[in-house]
Amino acid sequence: MALGKREAKQQDLFVTSEALQAAPGHSFYDRLGKLLLSQDFDEFAEEICAPFYAEKGRPSLPPGTYFRLMLLGYFERLCSERQIAWRVADSLTLRQFLGYSLSERTPDHSTISKTRRRLSLDVHQAIFVRVLQILADAKLLRGKTLGIDATDLASNASLRNLRHKVTDETYQSYVKDLMKDDPDEPDDPSDEQAGRFDRKRKKSLSNQEWHNPNNPDAKVTRMKNGSTHFAEKCEHAVDLDTGAIIAVTVQGADRGDTESIWTTLGDAAHNLNQAKAKIREALKDQPDKSGTSHSRDMLCEVVADKGYHSRSICTELSAESRDIRSYIAEPARGRQRWRGDTESRDAVYANRRRIRGGRGRALMRKRGELLERPFAHYLDHGGMRRVWLKGHDNIAKRLLIHTAACNLGLLLRKTIGAGTPRGATNAQIAFFLGNIALRICYWALQASQWSKNVKNAKAGNGSWTSFPLLVHF
Repeated sequence: MALGKREAKQQDLFVTSEALQAAPGHSFYDRLGKLLLSQDFDEFAEEICAPFYAEKGRPSLPPGTYFRLMLLGYFERLCSERQIAWRVADSLTLRQFLGYSLSERTPDHSTISKTRRRLSLDVHQAIFVRVLQILADAKLLRGKTLGIDATDLASNASLRNLRHKVTDETYQSYVKDLMKDDPDEPDDPSDEQAGRFDRKRKKSLSNQEWHNPNNPDAKVTRMKNGSTHFAEKCEHAVDLDTGAIIAVTVQGADRGDTESIWTTLGDAAHNLNQAKAKIREALKDQPDKSGTSHSRDMLCEVVADKGYHSRSICTELSAESRDIRSYIAEPARGRQRWRGDTESRDAVYANRRRIRGGRGRALMRKRGELLERPFAHYLDHGGMRRVWLKGHDNIAKRLLIHTAACNLGLLLRKTIGAGTPRGATNAQIAFFLGNIALRICYWALQASQWSKNVKNAKAGNGSWTSFPLLVHF
């Protein structure tokens, strides 16, 4: 083979449609596109987004295309809208999935950002609920036992831009003023000396005093790795029977678990009410694991970790207005004094009795399996562990469609055996390699049997035998 050399070529002035290369396609995106078309996804998106568009004017990004672009953020592991726009412009397969021909220009990242800002949070919430209804049709949503957990997201804010809420002075000038009161420090310290002094002293950055003026929703918090950053709190509710994400909220990182649970629980109850008819229709003849029918209302049990345990949480969940059984892990607090508060005592003791039972231990195992796994899917592998947007509403819009894509991956995993494009590719490679391994084993058996036949023929006894061909490419 001769060595080829790369030569500069002049681009053709005119290209016929027959000369254009067709997109190779992808089995995962083909199935996802067929699923969205069968559920009238684009028509539904256009219907709910109609109030936000003018009757006349410059044609904008179609709502169905916009939400498909947001879905690609999860499936392609892209953390920003700029990366989504670049990936779509570079891929023939994604052009085909979005409905763009080779002669059409794909959306720019500014177009995607403007569309996100102009569409309200309720519209994104409606798309999320629509995906839940699709899961209910496929019997992948029950809504009886929910698990709630939270994690931190790194905000799009820097600690270098800290400002005092009252005096509006920077943190650096605040440290230099503290150095002036110390006789051992210079009167006019440099930035390096101020940094050295700040590292030595005992300090705490309170969200009541300090904030970032460019991103007021970001809160100073301690991350899981021990570092201090501006962060947002992401909390979700997961159906522990199927693994589907029922609700996801973005709140301040300084809110405790006992405060934020009610926001997530309220969104989960609202979403389940929206999809209740679909759930009951899909599961009307299917009994649950306890042998009873699904005639009870949704949201009967709540499972959480130790951070959510408190007297008020157990009491509120067991109240007659809610009638929710709690399975919340109890921390070691020692002996408690109730002082006549029998209602809280009974609620805490009932929760303790449930988590020590057989079903409680089974739900705690499911909590580690199905409740924490989605964080790895749509945050770590999905590219949303660090957010590049500002404001809780903007982050929630992106996160709702991100988790909706995770739910669609759960449905596709049931139908085609893969929940992401990479998973589908890996499954095809594994099937091909498995076929090769079976063929090698088959020919090894044939060779061993052939050698036995030769020996038997030389000895004058036995007959020729062979194995049937069981594997085909």
